[in-house]
Amino acid sequence: MAMIRPHGSDQLKPLFVYDTEEHHRLSHEAESLPSLLLNSAAAANAVMLGGGYFNPLPGYMNLADALSVCREMHTREGLFWPVPVLNLTDDIEAVGKAERIALRDPNVEGNPVLAVMEIEDIERVSDEQLREMTEAIFGTLDPAHPGVATFTSLGRHALSGPIQVLNFSYFQQDFPDTFRTAVEIRNEIAEHGWEKVVAFQTRNPMHRAHEELCRMAMDRLGADGLVIHMLLGKLKPGDIPAHVRDACIRRMVELYFPPNSVMVTGYGFDMLYAGPREALLHAVFRQNMGATHFIVGRDHAGVGDYYGPFDAQAIFDTIPEDALEIEILRADHTAWSKKLGRVVMMNEAPDHTKEDFILLSGTKVREMLGQGIAPPPEFSRPEVAQILMDYYRSQQD
Repeated sequence: MAMIRPHGSDQLKPLFVYDTEEHHRLSHEAESLPSLLLNSAAAANAVMLGGGYFNPLPGYMNLADALSVCREMHTREGLFWPVPVLNLTDDIEAVGKAERIALRDPNVEGNPVLAVMEIEDIERVSDEQLREMTEAIFGTLDPAHPGVATFTSLGRHALSGPIQVLNFSYFQQDFPDTFRTAVEIRNEIAEHGWEKVVAFQTRNPMHRAHEELCRMAMDRLGADGLVIHMLLGKLKPGDIPAHVRDACIRRMVELYFPPNSVMVTGYGFDMLYAGPREALLHAVFRQNMGATHFIVGRDHAGVGDYYGPFDAQAIFDTIPEDALEIEILRADHTAWSKKLGRVVMMNEAPDHTKEDFILLSGTKVREMLGQGIAPPPEFSRPEVAQILMDYYRSQQD
């Protein structure tokens, strides 16, 4: 059976330069080109383009495509796409009239060249256009929303054109066991011989409820494998750092899942906190990495009270049927049922009241861990809780 097609093309077209001679030539050329120091958002876009996650885009979008994506969820050529992929900056002095520039990495010491870009256009983004894009992506203009705060501060000039990517920023060095490109994940799925593959998105350590949700999804779909795919890029203050999450997830998989049934991987992107639109973007790049099914939970990719609990699922009903080949598994909150002695999906336990579940808020759990108190085993695996308690204690020292 053939693997699921990438989004918008028959073959995956990663923008990383794999040919060693060409890589060497470009790296050499980049040293003599005018440089642009990217912001973290544009750098993350380059990493995603390089790894094939943003297939079939050839580079950064121009303003017309970005606005079309915001208004109609497709580029002007008709490619379904939910969130514009931009290179915004205020620093166009250095670029001048150059046709090719070196894009430098803001997140690695010494700002090495991340990619070489061919400049097709430099356009000024008006206040009105920035407002329109912000509202379309995030559903709000509230500056207290972390995604809005970041997006509106990136710069007022959009540089568009194709890029050739030369490295994967800090992700390969910092997370050698976890960071994977869409190309690598496809290859690994093929090696496993998996046909039905469920992807699970996370930016947090996984509690019992997440673990059981993945298990339920695999059982219900008769899946061959699960790809836990964690965000490794920038988060908002207070979120748990990637290396701690990574350790928690690996421990859980090692102890509680059958061998060779789960791949623990990560991708290099900064969190947008864009709720529904980000859920669609998540589905696009999970299809590109070869997953056939994607779990969209309650409050997926949300923050605060900006989105309704199931908005990120409902948005899939508004897109054209043929927009994506990947299928969505819609999940409700999962929690431990005291009545049944196991984790259930809350909407599948109609005879339960709130008191019948073990429910702890994130704040409450952080408080407990900070005091060295393990949450109940029905909520968090003891081995995972231990890693988190050690982390919180190290923060207090």
